[in-house]
Amino acid sequence: MAISDEDINKVREATDIVALFSERVPLRQRGREYWCCCPFHNEKTPSCKIDPSTQLWHCFGCGEGGDAFGFVMKADDLSFPDAIRYLADRAHVDIHETGATRMPQSRKARLRKVCEATDEFYHAQLMRGKSKEAAAARSYLSGRNFGGDVPKKWHLGFAPGRQALVRHLSSLSFAPDEMIDANVAVQRDGGRINDRFYNRVMFPINDPQGECIAFGGRVIGDGEPKYLNSQETPLFHKSNVLYGLDKAKKAMAASGIAIVVEGYTDVIALHENGIENAVATLGTALTIQHVRLISKHASKRIVYLFDGDAAGQRAADRALGFINEDMTPEAGKARVELCAVTLPDDLDPADFVAKRGADELTTLVQGAKPLVLYGIDRRLSKHDLSSAEGRTRALTDALSVLAPIKSSLLAKDYAVQLASRLQMREADVLDALARTQAPRAYRENDEGSTGNESESGAIVTELSESEKNRRKFERRLLSLLAQNPERALQNADVLAQTQWRGAVNAQLAETILGVLAEKQDVSAANLISRVADTMPRAAGSLTSASLSDGESLDEAIAFLVEELEIGDIENSLSLMNAQMKHADNMSQEERDIMFMSIVQMQKSLAAKRATHQPRV
Repeated sequence: MAISDEDINKVREATDIVALFSERVPLRQRGREYWCCCPFHNEKTPSCKIDPSTQLWHCFGCGEGGDAFGFVMKADDLSFPDAIRYLADRAHVDIHETGATRMPQSRKARLRKVCEATDEFYHAQLMRGKSKEAAAARSYLSGRNFGGDVPKKWHLGFAPGRQALVRHLSSLSFAPDEMIDANVAVQRDGGRINDRFYNRVMFPINDPQGECIAFGGRVIGDGEPKYLNSQETPLFHKSNVLYGLDKAKKAMAASGIAIVVEGYTDVIALHENGIENAVATLGTALTIQHVRLISKHASKRIVYLFDGDAAGQRAADRALGFINEDMTPEAGKARVELCAVTLPDDLDPADFVAKRGADELTTLVQGAKPLVLYGIDRRLSKHDLSSAEGRTRALTDALSVLAPIKSSLLAKDYAVQLASRLQMREADVLDALARTQAPRAYRENDEGSTGNESESGAIVTELSESEKNRRKFERRLLSLLAQNPERALQNADVLAQTQWRGAVNAQLAETILGVLAEKQDVSAANLISRVADTMPRAAGSLTSASLSDGESLDEAIAFLVEELEIGDIENSLSLMNAQMKHADNMSQEERDIMFMSIVQMQKSLAAKRATHQPRV
């Protein structure tokens, strides 16, 4: 990004977060704060707080939060630079960009113009083309129940080929290399430039804002490949683009549920039958980038619909690679509920709704199984459970599904269920689960997870109530200090010296100190934004704390600092007492020194407890 920090701060200072929210959702004032129903998940009671004094927002329902930039990025699916540009335009602030990425003369902006012009050309060819091939394209769509207003609504098109597009784009002054880079034209062996798509019904692929960035084409009549998508371009990366998301995100947010299918015709068929929260992958299996993108809009569940044919079942097996700790209840607010269902009778979603109706498909979606259970059932179905050998092989196969989450209570629960289904002893199945080798993690540990992480990054599944309270106090102190940078400076020694129990909390403290070391007069919004640059989910955590009625900021911080100090002393005492029990290798002098240290720490602990009133 080539926007200076000075310009970013100018935009931040010119943006009032209360006014920004009020443009999108109704606000209700309570004291000095404003509240609304969160625009990112479906709720009836306001749980989203906007604080004009810190220019921060936080939703206590879904855990999201941040500053004005973060709100626009999430609400409009914008990158950080694009969010700056949007708010700068809104506030009439001039910003200066340097380098080759400057908009709108950038290469990407030019390629967007190519895609836009191509989309218009294809659509005109479908709607008004007089060739027999264009008529065949219209006939195909009509036969798929995509006639009437559907082509206009989805801006469907027809690609005639034979350099018709290249000639049209050339007449609009687009250069050959721009057409090639946008992948609407190809050049082989230095020859002439040709249209990439020929004699195909065209489906424009849009970004989340509804701008065309690529195309998919379905051949008319015979021909291979049957479906052809744009190749990767500077605008289009199939691993993080979903067909129909621009139209589906509103329904996803309202219902909290997303439906993922495998083809653009399936998406159109579902939307036209009233199921408007459907999207499709584009020539690739569902990726973790897709899941993250969908999770911005669907807060409850992601349901993957698999075709009943062999290709659909191969996709179902690939989807099992998504099983990880984020799918367990222990992940808390970071949990992703990914479910799956296979359509019966080898039907795809479009054929299913045509033959059986939207209501029956909705029933199937509502009954979708959690992906873990879906995977277990698939693995068991491949084996003969009437024989001991078959049951043993089935157990090994099913436990491989649980391997990535084998330390969780959820995996152990499923293991107990497996024991019953396979007529085996629970203890034997649990032992087998513990010995099962987990595959390499599908993705790296998310440093911003709201779950409870160990120092190694693994999810801790069982915490005592005191440990849960300890981590709750840690997170509240970090949040209050981040929202009040001057107090963070005053308590820099606390941030540096506290024995943070959660690895994420330790990283938050270190990152806050790093930002303060660079610039001590930083604002709350700027501080949290800077931390979130390193830890993407940090904004939600650091905006979560608020003061209770009658509670002062200094009182709250003092209590939390004392609480953590007491906990650190108790922890140190436990470690030292454990060392004293195994002090065979210590000299008498070393034992005496440790004993005196324990006595002094016990006195300090007693003194602090005497003046500190514990509370949860």
